[in-house]
Amino acid sequence: MENTMVESSFPWLTLLVALPALGALLLGVTPALRKGAGKGFALVVSLLELGAAIGAAMSFDWGSASMYQLIESVSWIPQMGVSWALGVNALALVMILLAVILVPIVLIAGWNEDESEADAGSYAALVLFLEAFMVVIFAACDLVVFYIAFEAMLIPLFLMIGRYGVGPVAERHAAAMKFLLYSLAGGLVMLGGLIALWAFAPEHSDTFFRLDTLSQVAPLLSSTVQMGAFVSFMVAFAIKAPMVPVHTWLPDTAAVARPGTSVLLVGVLDKIGTFGMITLCLRLFPEASFEARWVLCALAVLSIIWGGLAANGQDDIMRLVSYTSVSHFGFMVLGIFIGSSVAMVGAMFYMVAHGVSIAAMFILSGWLSRRGGTQDMNAYSGMQRVTPVLAGLWLVSGLASIALPGLSGFVPEYLVLMGTWQVNIVLAVFALLGVIIAAVYVLMPYQRVFTGGPVAGKEALPDLNTREKSVMAPLLIAMVVLGIWSAPLVGALTPIGEDLALGTADTAATAVLEGSSN
Repeated sequence: MENTMVESSFPWLTLLVALPALGALLLGVTPALRKGAGKGFALVVSLLELGAAIGAAMSFDWGSASMYQLIESVSWIPQMGVSWALGVNALALVMILLAVILVPIVLIAGWNEDESEADAGSYAALVLFLEAFMVVIFAACDLVVFYIAFEAMLIPLFLMIGRYGVGPVAERHAAAMKFLLYSLAGGLVMLGGLIALWAFAPEHSDTFFRLDTLSQVAPLLSSTVQMGAFVSFMVAFAIKAPMVPVHTWLPDTAAVARPGTSVLLVGVLDKIGTFGMITLCLRLFPEASFEARWVLCALAVLSIIWGGLAANGQDDIMRLVSYTSVSHFGFMVLGIFIGSSVAMVGAMFYMVAHGVSIAAMFILSGWLSRRGGTQDMNAYSGMQRVTPVLAGLWLVSGLASIALPGLSGFVPEYLVLMGTWQVNIVLAVFALLGVIIAAVYVLMPYQRVFTGGPVAGKEALPDLNTREKSVMAPLLIAMVVLGIWSAPLVGALTPIGEDLALGTADTAATAVLEGSSN
């Protein structure tokens, strides 16, 4: 964290945490409200949250996007150096905006998914509960606060997967438990690194775990302690990201979770992995990050290729979409550690662009599965004749995810590949193979499911209704706007990329990024 921080005259970030938390609590303790108007109440709360987030964005000085702003800090446990400290730079604020935009979309998209109205408010309460933790994680300026939210968010997610998922109960419970065990294992390893920072620090203060304090303390530790703490954090973030070989929980979870749960999990929460790599690993342990960069870049390229090949081998459409994300997260991790500010900006942009396109793909795939009664792509054919709007939007979302020029995925993927090429041509070539594989894992499933003649029994499935079209409208607009007007976001993220990039090999970086932001 930069030493220069701008305090807020209004507690925007605490408000963004409190609104969904209080909404979820009210639904939890008021059965009549939860059963009678739970979904509607949660939607209203989520829209108020979106309004508050817009207010926070308007109070943010985008001309100083790399500076932490809207700072709030209150001593919490001074004996342990813990404080309730929140603050955001451009990346953190953009991720919060992505989260609060997707929550009402998820609620509206799944409006008719509940078989029992009594359960509808319960699921909506869990969504609000999760939203509060998402804001805390992206805004936390204290490592302990970050860790508590990092672990506590597992509670609503476990229930959303195991209790409110789709498919056989045994499969839902197994997937929820696998997700929980993977995440808890990563969190416990991270806790070891957090404890090591305290144990080996030469001195402590009542703000020890604030990131600005830690950024000054961490370089004073021995290189062994720094590397150990870095590895402990990376294990947790690699599981969350998810990276090969600790990715297997994701397809199992996506196959049985509601589409809305997968949207929040993959579209936002898995970005905690890459966000933590940038905000904690690079900022607190730059030397350890530099020493480990080639191992991490090799694993990133492996994730790109393995995720793409695995996606091509799927028959379950939700597992296919989840494996595409493994590949996309490989691009993000490659951009973070390759040592190029161009690639770093591309990785941060990728976090936003992927959140939009993957949300659309999960929602559309879920709607198709609900209409057809199965997630098996072999059971479908010719759906573009039956549901032309759904088919067209699925294709556009898929093309956005594989970086078609003019859509949201193109600019970030181009920046990551170009930055990688400037540093290491071999890694760039292998990453380019992922682009080719990506075209196959989107176009071939489209051919299987949507082209040809309709399968008997599915000739009369309904196309998207007005509510569903309204859900897709903002996602489609975002995919187009991010594709053709990337300058504002690139401009906001560039200072962060230049501050945190591990290497100095990209001599043309400044010119490239200035060109992208004009």
